[in-house]
Amino acid sequence: MTIAPHRLPELLQAMPKAELHIHIEGSLEPELIFALAQRNGVALSYPSVEALRAAYAFTDLQTFLDIYYAGASVLLKEEDFHDMAWAYLTKAAAENVLHTELFFDPQTHTDRGVPFEVVIKGLDRACRRAKAELGVSATLIMCFLRHLSEEAALKTLEEALPWRDLIVGVGLDSSERGHPPEKFAQVFARCRELGLHVVAHAGEEGPPAYIISALDVLKVERIDHGVRCVEDTALVQRLVKEAMPLTVCPLSNVKLCVFSTLDQHNLKSMLEMGLKVTINSDDPAYFGGYLNQNYLETFAALSLDATAAYTLARNSFEASFASNEDKAGWIAKLDKTFERFAA
Repeated sequence: MTIAPHRLPELLQAMPKAELHIHIEGSLEPELIFALAQRNGVALSYPSVEALRAAYAFTDLQTFLDIYYAGASVLLKEEDFHDMAWAYLTKAAAENVLHTELFFDPQTHTDRGVPFEVVIKGLDRACRRAKAELGVSATLIMCFLRHLSEEAALKTLEEALPWRDLIVGVGLDSSERGHPPEKFAQVFARCRELGLHVVAHAGEEGPPAYIISALDVLKVERIDHGVRCVEDTALVQRLVKEAMPLTVCPLSNVKLCVFSTLDQHNLKSMLEMGLKVTINSDDPAYFGGYLNQNYLETFAALSLDATAAYTLARNSFEASFASNEDKAGWIAKLDKTFERFAA
């Protein structure tokens, strides 16, 4: 299918796609942080929206997490969680995102005294509203914070059980260094018994060994990030053979200094190796771009073409935890979009 290169940016924005690696707390824009702080009477350390945004100069994952958790302090009521998710979902709809699987971090909130029920009900209401008003399919993946103990993760899982039907899966996020996946073997085994899908961040700042542990110990169905897999040839071959999805976040990787510049990113070579790569925005409020911005800047930096666009978009649907019927419908829409642009 031949598509004129000058039409590629338009195609990237118009094509249907899914987003599988988005931390909903990481979509909290400074403007909304200040609005919620005012609504809830929360004092912030920054005098203005501009001052807060200026602080988004990170040297690694931890410097980002420090400010990320500070921003989350304004989230106190069900309405706050709804408003945060709704702001993201309206942007997603405008970018032709047909399906998204939202990560959320309950421990970030329950440790501050916010009840689990408040968090889940606010997020779920936004997801239901997105389906009804925007035609966007949105589901929730509950993440455990890996810098905390497995005991804390098990406690969070127990808190989640009354709301099991609102959660499609569980994940593992936060500081990767020094917190290998096997630390959470017991809680992930319990989640699998409950029929939850399982994913984990691995191979962003952590070594390829963390990806192997996520596969063998946690038995994950997707690897979040995974860019360091290329350092282990046998691992790459395994990931290709198993068609294991990797939810790569290009702008995030640059912002957190995993790669110095976007043109040094290994996404193109990962595609060429046959890895099942997807593009995602991670924490877009902090990393300078939602999903379409990640596509546009990555394609420009790496000289990717329409074939890569189709592969990435199709991968995003195939790697989702949606029904086969939904996946087939979305891929049919993707095919029609490409046919229109090729005409």
